[in-house]
Amino acid sequence: MKTFLSIVSLSFIISLNYISCGNSSEKHTGKTIQSAIKQVVSPDNSPVKQVIHFNFETDSTGTLPADWAQSFNGRGGTDWKIIDDQGNKVMAQLYSDNPNGHFNVVVNKDIQAKNMELKVRLKGVKGRHDQGGGFVWRFQDKDNYYVVRANPLEDNVVLYKVKNGKRTDLPLLGKGRTYGVNVPKLGNGWNTMKLMVKESVFTVFLNGNELFKVQDDTFTKAGKVGFWTKADAVTYFDDFNVKIDE
Repeated sequence: MKTFLSIVSLSFIISLNYISCGNSSEKHTGKTIQSAIKQVVSPDNSPVKQVIHFNFETDSTGTLPADWAQSFNGRGGTDWKIIDDQGNKVMAQLYSDNPNGHFNVVVNKDIQAKNMELKVRLKGVKGRHDQGGGFVWRFQDKDNYYVVRANPLEDNVVLYKVKNGKRTDLPLLGKGRTYGVNVPKLGNGWNTMKLMVKESVFTVFLNGNELFKVQDDTFTKAGKVGFWTKADAVTYFDDFNVKIDE
């Protein structure tokens, strides 16, 4: 996995690429990233922001990278791996024989965050019961986490909590319980989703536009981050940015 980390403060930007002696083929795990973070100190002691980027270009196709873990809730299976999409490597969920009500999850093992900004490009390829997908955050285990997803079959974006394996859509600030929002036709091409998490407030964006805010305090501790799909959705993810703001 080609992973880049930037440390951003109010007064300066330090870019680190963790490549020894200019060897661009060297790979680095999340543990290496976290170790390096601890060695960086802002000269004015101002808060720093950790920025981690995944583009999957140096990962082997046909396998799940070692620093990611997959799980599911329901009957069936899950199959997350790196594939080649017209010359571009992506993370994909490929298991296409799951029933409705089945949840597929993959999370990075090494990132733990409470407050953050997540951004990714995703493409809903196919699925009869469901399509598309989105983020999980503050992931505790396969039965407890938050998720926001975009569904090309319904052309909407909805934010849920999954508590003890039960998924519940959450009300929008200022609007109430609406089952998310409808959006322009998503199609089967690439769309960009962004999520900003600040304490109990979650702000959702799609293709550069703010859609809604949700406030919820079910999960208040830091947790893992990653991707989610439902049922038989075959979905691709690429250019995943994680900005951690603790």
